[in-house]
Parts: sequence; C-alpha cells; structure tokens
Amino acid sequence: MNKIQEVYATSLFNDEVMKDMLPKEVYRSLRATINTGKPLNPQIADVVANAMKEWAIGKGATHFTHWFQPMTGMTAEKHDSFLSPDSDGRIIMEFSGKELIQGEPDASSFPSGGLRSTFEARGYTAWDPTSYAFVKDDVLCIPTAFCSYSGEALDEKTPLLRSMEVINRHMMRILKVFGTKAERVITTVGAEQEYFLIDEDVYLKRMDLLNCGRTLFGARPAKGQELDDHYFGAIKRRVHDYMKDLNVELWKLGINAKTEHNEAAPGQHELAPVYATTNIAVDQNQLVMEMMKKVAREHHMVCLLAEKPFNGVNGSGKHNNWSISTDRGVNLLDPGKTPAENAQFLLILSAVIKAVDEYQDLLRMSVASAGNDNRLGGNEAPPAIVSMFLGDELSKVLKDLEEDNEHKRMKDDLMEIGAQVLPSFERDNTDRNRTSPFAFTGNKFEFRMVGSSQSIAFCNTVLNTIVAAQLDEFATILETSGDIADDVNRIVKKTLRDHKRIIFNGNNYSEEWQKEAERRGLRIINSTPEAIACFADPKNVELFEKYKVLSKTEILSRCEVMYENYCKVLHIEALTMTDMVNKLVIPSIVEYEELLARTAERKEKMKTEVSTSMESSILSRISSLADLMYKALGDLEESIMKADDFDNIREKALYYRKEVYSAMACLRKVVDELELIVSKKCWAYPSYGDLLYSVR
Repeated sequence: MNKIQEVYATSLFNDEVMKDMLPKEVYRSLRATINTGKPLNPQIADVVANAMKEWAIGKGATHFTHWFQPMTGMTAEKHDSFLSPDSDGRIIMEFSGKELIQGEPDASSFPSGGLRSTFEARGYTAWDPTSYAFVKDDVLCIPTAFCSYSGEALDEKTPLLRSMEVINRHMMRILKVFGTKAERVITTVGAEQEYFLIDEDVYLKRMDLLNCGRTLFGARPAKGQELDDHYFGAIKRRVHDYMKDLNVELWKLGINAKTEHNEAAPGQHELAPVYATTNIAVDQNQLVMEMMKKVAREHHMVCLLAEKPFNGVNGSGKHNNWSISTDRGVNLLDPGKTPAENAQFLLILSAVIKAVDEYQDLLRMSVASAGNDNRLGGNEAPPAIVSMFLGDELSKVLKDLEEDNEHKRMKDDLMEIGAQVLPSFERDNTDRNRTSPFAFTGNKFEFRMVGSSQSIAFCNTVLNTIVAAQLDEFATILETSGDIADDVNRIVKKTLRDHKRIIFNGNNYSEEWQKEAERRGLRIINSTPEAIACFADPKNVELFEKYKVLSKTEILSRCEVMYENYCKVLHIEALTMTDMVNKLVIPSIVEYEELLARTAERKEKMKTEVSTSMESSILSRISSLADLMYKALGDLEESIMKADDFDNIREKALYYRKEVYSAMACLRKVVDELELIVSKKCWAYPSYGDLLYSVR
C-alpha cells in the first residue's frame, strides 16, 4: 500500500466509516438523505452522533464544533468538549443527536447586513449531512449551515444548497422530456487554487503584508516573469517539501489534491483537485486555503492568497470548473463525438448561454471584491467583461443550426510533431482560450474570474440559479410540446439569435475587444461598488425570490455586507500606507539624504578639487520626489478623513473607489520611484526582489 492509500480519508467520517459503524437501517436512512436530498430522519440522530463521537475520540478528538461559513468568505468554529460530569464526580464523554443537528453559536459579531440586531442576535447552525464530518486539530468538525433566529441565511452555504435543489428540480424536468434516466442531478466543481509562497522572515518585515495580505508599495524588480522561466519549471526542494506535506494533510481530509506546479510569476504556484459535488467542493476549497497557510508556517514560509500581492507580475485567481451530472455519473455537459446530433446537450448549452448573457451583471458581482479589482483586467486574468468561449467546433455547430445549414463535422485533426519517434495525437477542437472569463473546455465551463482568496460558494450559487431559471423556461415549453424535436430546434435557434453577443472566441485582452464588447451592449463593470449595485436590481431580486434561493431581505443584507467589507479593506490599506510613509519611508529618505549631504560636505573640505555633482544631483531629485510624496500623503490622509462624512454605505463605497483608491495610487507611484533611488541599506522594508525570490 502506498502513502496516499495509507493516509487517504483517515480524518474523514465518510461512507466507509459510516457503513462500518452504523446499524444497517440507520446507514440506509442517512444515505438516502445524502443521495436524494430527502429530509433527515431525526430519530437516527442520536445513533449517528454516538458513532461520530466514538470515531472522533479514536482519532484523538476532545472537542466538537459546528463548522460554518459566515459572510466573511472564511470559516468559523466554536469548540465544545465531549466532557460531561456524572453524579460520582467523574466524567463521561457525551455527544447527543440534538448537539449534532443543531447548535446555537450566537456569533453576533459576524456581518449580517442588518438581518439581526445585537440585542436579538441569536443564530443557529444546522448540520449539513451531505458534507462529511472530519477531525482537524483534535476537533470533530461538523459542516453546517448558519441562519438567524427568524430563518434568514447568515452564511454562504445555505443559499448554495438552495440553488443546488433548484437546478436539480428543473434539470430533472428536462431529462424527463428526453427520457434520460436519473434520480437526481448534481452540479460538480473543481477549484484550481493559485497562491504565492514567500519566506516568513521577509514577510514579517513588511507592514503591508502583515496588515493587508498584499504589498501596497514596491518597485518592480530588474527580473520579473519576462523569461517565463518559473512557469512549469522544476519545483524547488523547499517548495516540493511544502507541497508534499500539504498533500498529506489534504488527503487525510479526503480532498483529492491531484495537480501541482509552478505558476507564471516568481514564487507563484497552483494546486488543482479532482471534481466534487459543489457543496463538498466549497467546503474542501476552504480547507485547502486554511491548510495552505498552516503548512506554510510549519516550513517557515507564508502563503499569500491575495489576488494581487505584487504589482507588475501575475496575480492569483481560482478557476471554478463547473459541470452538471446525473446521479448515474453522466456528465450532461459532455457533447459527445457528434454534438450537432445531441439535442439534449444543445438545449442545456443554450440554457447556459442565455443565462450568462441575461445575468452578466450577477456573474461579475459574484466575484467582486477589493482584492479582485486589482487583478481583473491584467494580463493574467480575464477582463471585467463577461463573455463565453465555445471553441471552433461548437461555434460552427451553433452557427449552422442558426442558419439552417447542414452541419459537417470538423475532420479529426492529427497533430504531426515532426519527429518520427514521437506519437501523433488528435488535436483538441475545444482548445482552451486562457483570456476568456467563461470558457467551455470539453465537458465543463471554466469560470476564471473568481479571486484566489474568495469562497467559491457565491459564484456557484449564482451559476446554479441563473441556469436553473432557463431550464425552467425551456422545460415549461417542452412539457406541453406536440413535437419535442421541432421545439428543441426552435428554442436553440432563438437562443442563439437573441444571445450570441455573449460568445467571443478571440483575444479578450485586446483593446479591440473592449470596443467590440461595448458595441455589442455587454456590461462593462470595472469596480466592486458598481458590481454590488447590480445585486439589488429588480430583475435579479425577482430571480432569487422566484426560486427561493435568496429573499429580498437577504439580498439587501448581502449588499450591505459587501459594501462595508469593501470600505473597510480600503480603509485599512489606506491607513497602512500612511503609516508606512510616516514611520518608514520618510525616515529612510532623511537618512539617505543625510548620508549624501555628509559625503558632499567631506568632499568639499578636501584640499584637492573633487566634484560633488553626483551627490547634489541625487539630493535634488530625491528632494523633488519627497515633496511630491508629502503632498500625495496629505491628499490621502484628507481623503480618508472625508470618508467619515458619508452615512450611505453605497455612496461611501463609491467615494472610496473614486477618491481614496486614486489617492493611494498617486502615493504609491512616487514612493516606488523613490525606492529605485534610495540606498537599499537605508530603505526600511524588503524589496520585491527580496520577496519574490525569498524561497530558495
């Protein structure tokens, strides 16, 4: 047995453990809930809880927690021990079904967007039996949803589970029309995670990294990623050891970490797992991010998950690979060898096309954050314009359908590499377009706009809901159809005519595409405050309320939370910038100016004639830039103070974007220029070169 098999899922209360530890009837009942979404039988809760406790104690656990995902993008947990005193003054280890099913963590300090007041802050956690419990740091972690006293969702998981039920319901209607056998439909996700590793000692010398997780200042190093020598390069021993330990920790939790490699920027890497059911994939991605950080510190490194930790090199995203499958393992987004003849696939594809076009704004909003604003539009990330890539073969199929042409399948194209010893292989006709925000890649859609630090729960909630809405519309037509084949053809053709503007197979980075997108009438939403405003548009509120994924109250509360988070992030970053300039940059400049001035003075006192033009020239240049910096510092400090004048949170967020963010950019520009002039010995914090190449 190899190491993977030895450690895999050893910390997971999975199906194998349940089958072994639960009575057959209890196991079958619980399995029915997991497989079909049937309500949990409360009578089995005590039996499951006891088995879970015994298993966890055997793994060294002393406490349990309801592990949930509040509206912070992170996870939360409150630990309670299994310990309970008995009448003889001794202790017994107890864990009841009630404690398993429901918790009351209060958790009043989490953002709620006005859903609950401090004096009525009771919150509840409810066990999600579809996601396996696990042991982490000697604590039994039970994945749960988190809601308010009145039932509103206070977390990321509840809306996600609702959206999964909605897409299941309406996709099953479509499958019934086509006679496709299935009991249930699930969406699946694989989240590729990009990240940076830097040395811990260097990290601790950067106030901006400590406070904000990204650098706020930093001149570009002489060597960045221009040579493409880091991408897919040989992995350094220190990083390899980290990846090895990270894999073990993830495998213990049943997370199928599969692919690892160096990414484009120095110090940047990527981990990709095998697909999982969406809510499980969401839970697992949260654990991936947590373990990345934890294992990095054990190796005296720091894992950075910020979307743009360094200017001038690639930022980090999270490719959300989304697909739809039946409980029988059939991928409904697999076109097969002859997609033109696969009416079911073409109908589902049409639903996705229509959904993405009609709800571009929601998809853009689902990835909106202060961090992602810094990344989107750079040459390592899609632009802030939603479009779809389908590839040559599918695009030709759809074009022929729209124009009533007979489709002639593109000939299989064998790649001839030129050396006889190398094998020929078939060219992929759905070759990936790395510039596209939403690309079809063979049997799935890859949504590339998600930021590396973000939870993937919300974007998948949106994806599930907008596609379900179109499936509902199509199913309603087909369920009363007299000629299904004719009506499917009509639906597909109409969808293409009305929504083909969203399909773009070219270079999304080009200036021409920006103009073309505008000409097509696509939504161009460049900032988070603009994106958040879309959430509360009447059409979007109507969508979520119709399918009971989010109520209007829940939507407005989430808008409030997102606006507040945006303002707070920029506020912290702006204050950190002023602190760094006042306490670090200015003293560095003064120290170097004094050094230059003393050198010039000594030269002038020498009997022989020695030029001081270099010192004078550098002093003059530094002095001019320092004056500009000091003015920019004053402008930023003034803009921060004025932000307090806003009572309306939306207006405040817009102000932060327009005024504070711009003032930060102006200050950064001049400080980074000064860094290139001032002696490294005098400069108060490590440079980009020190950071990006710190792990050797």
